[in-house]
Amino acid sequence: MTKLILRRLLETIPVLLLLATLAFFMMRSAPGSAFDREKEVPDHVRAAYEAQYGLNDPLIVQYGRFLGVWPRPNGQYLGLLQGDLGVSTTYTGWTVAELMGAKIPVSLELGLYALIIAVLIGVTMGVLAAWRPHSWTDHLPMSLAMLGICLPTFVIGPLLILAFSLELPWFNVSGWEFPGDRVLPSLTLGLFYAPYLARLTRGSMLEVRNADFMRTALAKGVSGWRVYAVHGLRNGILPVISFLGPAAAGLISGSFVVETIFRIPGLGRFFVEAAINRDAMLVIGCALFYAALLVLLNLAAEILQATLNPKLRFA
Repeated sequence: MTKLILRRLLETIPVLLLLATLAFFMMRSAPGSAFDREKEVPDHVRAAYEAQYGLNDPLIVQYGRFLGVWPRPNGQYLGLLQGDLGVSTTYTGWTVAELMGAKIPVSLELGLYALIIAVLIGVTMGVLAAWRPHSWTDHLPMSLAMLGICLPTFVIGPLLILAFSLELPWFNVSGWEFPGDRVLPSLTLGLFYAPYLARLTRGSMLEVRNADFMRTALAKGVSGWRVYAVHGLRNGILPVISFLGPAAAGLISGSFVVETIFRIPGLGRFFVEAAINRDAMLVIGCALFYAALLVLLNLAAEILQATLNPKLRFA
């Protein structure tokens, strides 16, 4: 297991470096400037800004400074290889690390709540649907799951606001100050992924219903529901765990729409604003965070699979 973790982490380093390089050159080749404002900036002011941030230097020099192998205008060798992404061109006086550090906990908290909701609802619906196939306990949850798949977050969110903020004033329309402000955004994200988990759980549970170990447990006198819920779920949940890695990353990185609808001060909304403002270093920092998070969550899912499945552990 230690070798697996080390190998995955070592494989991540060149992937993140390649991603950062692609993001750097894409942002530099994108039309527009980080200093475009509603009011036209005089040429001498723009030239002073570009000289301050080193944007009037050759592209290869800018890339060297980005990596940290070429000195910055102040003479310091700081860059990505030293864990420093520099300062933001939108928020003067703030570094990228400081800006992201204030937003990451919000997005992680929202993603955690949404993941719990998605797992509880999706796995429960899938288990109930596979318990008696082609009965009403199967058709009803799967019909609701199909309906949920057809509804994107920008539809679920306003519907929840209409029902529980306007018609029933139980929760605030926007914000992230009170515990109740977490409910509607978490439900919006969680209900989007719950249908996929429900259908995946149903399919995997149907596959293990007639497995040899299930019949052996029944022959030993174990009750049918216990065999199904304990022995069957332990093996049927493995494909769901494989899906949870990228799903959890998707819940956190895919919260752009939800954070915008509910005015949540998270990293997703920050990422969109940075792209609009051509804040290259902030965009690269957000992209690297989401990529690293995806790798770590996939690794966690792989470890959990090996823990539950002895075959994978021995392999």
